[in-house]
Amino acid sequence: MPQRRAHVAPSAAQSELAEALAALRASLDTTVEFSSQAEAEAASASPSAPELDLRDVPFATLDPPGSKDLDQAFHLARAGSGFDVRYAIADVPSFVAPGGALDAAARERGQTLYAADGSIPLHPRALSEDRASLLPGVERPALVWTFRLAADGEVADFRLERALIRSREQLEYAAVQRSVDAGEETPATLLREIGELRLEQERARGGASLNLPDEEVVRADDGSYAIVRRSPLPVEEWNAQLSLMTGMAAASLMLDAKVGVLRTMPEPDEKSFEAFRRQTEALGRPWTTGAYGEYLRGLDRADPMTLPVLEAAAMLFRGAGYAVFDGDVPPDVDQAAIAAPYAHATAPLRRLVDRWSLAICLAAASGQEPPAWARESLAELPGLMQASSQRASKLNSATINCVEAALMTPYVGSRIDATVVELRDGGRATVQIAEPAVTASAPVPVGAAPGDSVSPTLVRADIMKGELEFAL
Repeated sequence: MPQRRAHVAPSAAQSELAEALAALRASLDTTVEFSSQAEAEAASASPSAPELDLRDVPFATLDPPGSKDLDQAFHLARAGSGFDVRYAIADVPSFVAPGGALDAAARERGQTLYAADGSIPLHPRALSEDRASLLPGVERPALVWTFRLAADGEVADFRLERALIRSREQLEYAAVQRSVDAGEETPATLLREIGELRLEQERARGGASLNLPDEEVVRADDGSYAIVRRSPLPVEEWNAQLSLMTGMAAASLMLDAKVGVLRTMPEPDEKSFEAFRRQTEALGRPWTTGAYGEYLRGLDRADPMTLPVLEAAAMLFRGAGYAVFDGDVPPDVDQAAIAAPYAHATAPLRRLVDRWSLAICLAAASGQEPPAWARESLAELPGLMQASSQRASKLNSATINCVEAALMTPYVGSRIDATVVELRDGGRATVQIAEPAVTASAPVPVGAAPGDSVSPTLVRADIMKGELEFAL
């Protein structure tokens, strides 16, 4: 599935779109600006120096182009027939004073929100994009996970320590993919080998990765907006395996300590499985045997029907949440898609819950009691994260809807060629328009099925409301 980009050029529609996006940001039930107290705390926080010095280890980061809030840095090395993996995480718990203005601001936000006209960060940029970020060439305190992997990629041992590090290089996904494909030496040379071994471990556990194409609204230098849809590069999947491995290690530490917060997701029920089977049959790519994870991994990413199959599979990945515990371990601790207990512990600059996970894990790894502030506020986390996830989902979907309406404005009154992705009630369906790349709801002829080509007429495009109206 190649990258697709559709632009909204500067015009009357562009001006209306800018107005709609500004109104959308203003409608969010969160404070955009930080208080002067929170800004001051972010600029002045002085964590104690770690005893462990790992500045001689050549860590590197791997992120999208232009990223400044760098949560993770890695160092990969062979160790006999296996590997040593160091995974450094920004030491946000050391920068945020419990009960302070910065702590309160982060709890109010829950996570960094990404809008078309800029992000709304979880922490002031002085912290998230500078003082705590694992930027190259500067010394930073970090929470460093060290994994010893066997030859098959299984974790033989791990530890967590607070250390002083200095990242050497800020890598970008596309450039690393080109280097790895060309056989060039980079800090990420072993990432393919380790990532593929970890993916095999995922298969053996019965885990599944959905890896839906990214859909992102971006703003160009000329002021125009674009919707970019692209499939994740292999290097992104390999890199994600390092984060998943760390999240599983964090979960095991907290479960052993009998205090913490897990990211959970129930196994899909039979009704969901049967509905998904029917959709794969209708799309001509039937899932007949094996686990659903194996089926999804076997899909041909170049097949135009893979996207509607993956969209349909999203129903199997619903119900994710957070489970907190202190003393009594929850009965259901697995994240079904990962097929193991798992915790969010690798993105503390951008996600609130990770600060709790890391603080509790560091205490457990050191044989100490968890910090009182983390223990006392555990019960608040699921609600805070749920509220922030709802804000993020609302912002993302509404932004895309407004941009899609602007993209489609020139086509009002025209018949639009589209492909049926999923049937809805009342003779309607979710359809995928190829050019411009827009997903919409439209009426379809009686008897239409997923995968069919249809040509509804666009009768209205409301940019302010983010609405498209079609007729047969």
